[in-house]
Amino acid sequence: MILVGELSLWVALLMAAWAGVTSYAGGALGREDLVTSGRRGLYATTAMIVLASLGLWTALLTHDFSLKYVASNTSANMPKVYVFAAFWGGQAGSLLFWALILSLYSALAIWSARTKARDLAPWACGTLAMILVFFIAVVCFKANPYDRLSFVPADGRGMNPQLQNPGMAIHPPNLYLGYVATSIPFAFAIAALVTRRLDAEWLGIVRRWSLLSWFFLTIGITLGMWWAYVELGWSGYWAWDPVENASLLPWLTGTAFLHSIMIQEKRGMLRKWNVTLVVTTFLLAIFGTFITRSGIIESVHSFAQSPVGTWFATFFLLATATTIYFVSTRLKDLEAKAGLESMVSREAAFLYNNLVLVGIAFSVLWGTLFPMLSEWVRGTKITVGPPFFNTVNVPLGLLLLALTGVGPLIAWRKASTSNLKRQFAFPFAAGLTLGVVLFALGMRDTYALVAYTLAGFVAATIGQEFQKGISARRNIHGEALPVATVRLIARNRRRYGGYIVHAGIVVLFSAFAGLAFKRDHDVQMRAGEAKELVDPLGHHWRFVSQGVSTSETLNRFVTAVGLEVWRDGVPQGLITSEKRQYLDSNKNPLFEPSTEVGIRSSAKMDLYIVLAGVRGETAELRISFNPLVIWVWIGGIIMAMGGLIVMWPQAERRRAPSGYVATLEPAKRELAATP
Repeated sequence: MILVGELSLWVALLMAAWAGVTSYAGGALGREDLVTSGRRGLYATTAMIVLASLGLWTALLTHDFSLKYVASNTSANMPKVYVFAAFWGGQAGSLLFWALILSLYSALAIWSARTKARDLAPWACGTLAMILVFFIAVVCFKANPYDRLSFVPADGRGMNPQLQNPGMAIHPPNLYLGYVATSIPFAFAIAALVTRRLDAEWLGIVRRWSLLSWFFLTIGITLGMWWAYVELGWSGYWAWDPVENASLLPWLTGTAFLHSIMIQEKRGMLRKWNVTLVVTTFLLAIFGTFITRSGIIESVHSFAQSPVGTWFATFFLLATATTIYFVSTRLKDLEAKAGLESMVSREAAFLYNNLVLVGIAFSVLWGTLFPMLSEWVRGTKITVGPPFFNTVNVPLGLLLLALTGVGPLIAWRKASTSNLKRQFAFPFAAGLTLGVVLFALGMRDTYALVAYTLAGFVAATIGQEFQKGISARRNIHGEALPVATVRLIARNRRRYGGYIVHAGIVVLFSAFAGLAFKRDHDVQMRAGEAKELVDPLGHHWRFVSQGVSTSETLNRFVTAVGLEVWRDGVPQGLITSEKRQYLDSNKNPLFEPSTEVGIRSSAKMDLYIVLAGVRGETAELRISFNPLVIWVWIGGIIMAMGGLIVMWPQAERRRAPSGYVATLEPAKRELAATP
């Protein structure tokens, strides 16, 4: 199977090239036989990449240490789940994994578009095949997981301990699923530009795949924050690390596109903007892959220096030049069918929302690139840290939160004064009341106060919109509250699924604001020694050290310290933090020691304990009180659920004859009047 997998890679490269050339030729010449041949070539490419992937998984699970990739990323005593996850744990395997997802996505997209978008399908197929050619060529020539060692070691080096975490088994696949899905909208955007078919046909395809990309990026980013929180031991979940930023960039522009596409569907506006956002989202995904794999940035998430970076930089520049050419030569075809009638309208609110999202994306991109640019220009690297990102993006984020509540309240085209008063009265009063109450209770942090005031405003907006829809259904159909709620969401998934996403945003911002009240304490404790601390909510905590202990398990040597914990005199049990030194099968140390954090979570606050080091019998500890952290994960889950509702296929309704609908109206009115 391993030999079959190795050969399949080279066959896949040839088949992808064939699919690209014949698809483009078929589209240009209008020859259906070439189009069909290109489509089948893409399917064959997919089959070959699946075989190549199965071959690598076979090598990993059978511990074939003759392969350099297997020996570098696994060891004989590594748990099976991480052996399986080692497929994407190293550079070569992760690139093959990318090609696997891209081939599966491409085959599905082209198969579903073979009849619905016949004019676009050949060009989209060719574009996807050429992207596949690039990735497969990188795997074959620069990062081949089937490269063999000159000797067969007795054991492998194993996986980086920081990656031996359940979050890292599922976080990268979700990010890859999100990253790679940006290729499909890009391919169909290129197809629409080439054929000048820039109508609603391509928008429908692009929207579905953009939603899929957004969904997986949301899950991937949330899981990445969770992994950083539980694994890295710095008591935070977002450090504006370059690789974190790289995953956020396509999410921001993808979110902007999903908002502005509604304006194009409704009013025929922002057509140039939408095409630009689609191609930019793909290019940012490639950019993120480039900085992760080029070795030009330092990050716990990135790969070492390698020639792959040069290939990605070249591909990025070629893709950028191609898209600039096609967009610039199709500007007349992208003219808007309507103009903005008022700066106080739903279209304007969506436009402001887009500008803020793109502004955040630009600031994140600039802050990520600045150290590299400064090194190239001046020869010295000037680091841009969290203070820069927070200074710029916190105000922009709060403005974005405010616009999240404003958009649903304003009418299309032009909002009247009476409409604004009626719609904004309750949400504005609710947000202001919450802010005043928190101020009266002693909250003085400006950003936190503004965040919670705006969160109250947006939450009231969402509640008001749901209440209107549910009341209308109950008046017409006489349904019970739970039934009316479920059917309301099911009948208008895009709108109310979007509101659920916005509810997740409210939860996230509320959790982020909790960091303003975070407290850290560095302590040193011997066995039996006690420390007393006070958390941000005024609770008194007592910690008693149970001493330092050591043990050895499957593939690691563990140094641990346990703390007996009381809160306000009530026992909270034992919390343990560890230092783990990973070993190979001969008990030789691998990598630097890693930290296993002790966490006790609640709805209000996390108790977070890190064993920083041991000196003799004394444990050096950092004890942190982190407010509202659990709501970050809940907010991410709510957003993903809302995205899933929006993505879920809407059953097509039968259109009843107009006379039949007219006959129903008196019955509806009578039902609505019934007590």
